[in-house]
Amino acid sequence: MILNQKETTFAYRCPHCGAAVVSMVGAFALTADMLRLKCPCGKSEAEIVYGKDKKLRLTVPCFLCPTPHRFTVPSQSFFGADLLRVPCGYSGADVCFVGKKEQVMPALEQSSKELEKLLGGVSVSDLAEHRGGEGMFSDPQIMDIVMYVIHELQAEGEISCRCEAGQGELSAEILDECVRISCGKCGARKDIPTDSIVSANAFLHCTHIDLE
Repeated sequence: MILNQKETTFAYRCPHCGAAVVSMVGAFALTADMLRLKCPCGKSEAEIVYGKDKKLRLTVPCFLCPTPHRFTVPSQSFFGADLLRVPCGYSGADVCFVGKKEQVMPALEQSSKELEKLLGGVSVSDLAEHRGGEGMFSDPQIMDIVMYVIHELQAEGEISCRCEAGQGELSAEILDECVRISCGKCGARKDIPTDSIVSANAFLHCTHIDLE
């Protein structure tokens, strides 16, 4: 008897080299509980874990965030969808795609164009190159983005510290690789990275800052 194996196409784009990482994933391949899909450059990998609850737990690298994202997907959606998009929770940009290859590949390409638009015309290849380097970006636009968001959040009362609401003494200090927001009363503070256009654009979607 020939078994009709459930399988699907899984794809993500490596944030370090910009390459598309595409692989067929079969249900039988997940019998060992975990499957790792590594980029040929060796600097990123996605993990797929098949749980006893018949749900798949995905760990996927993200172009915009310094750490991978984790998602839980029912097995029927993972293996049954024509196209399943999994977005970054901060930017809304899709970080991986699951489904039929003829739908996954165009969606992956379209997401690259949308990412470039989100980053103000920076190409995916340039973004990956700078992300892998030491200096990354030194564009004054980065500081403008960060300071704009900080001022907007402060005006809306969306920056909180350990003081009672509205009682803190907030200030922003520009350092080499970050803007440090601190409270002169309680001493709480938080550093906002300014060393890359990636972190700056991700910060655009921030709605609240808690000083610690």
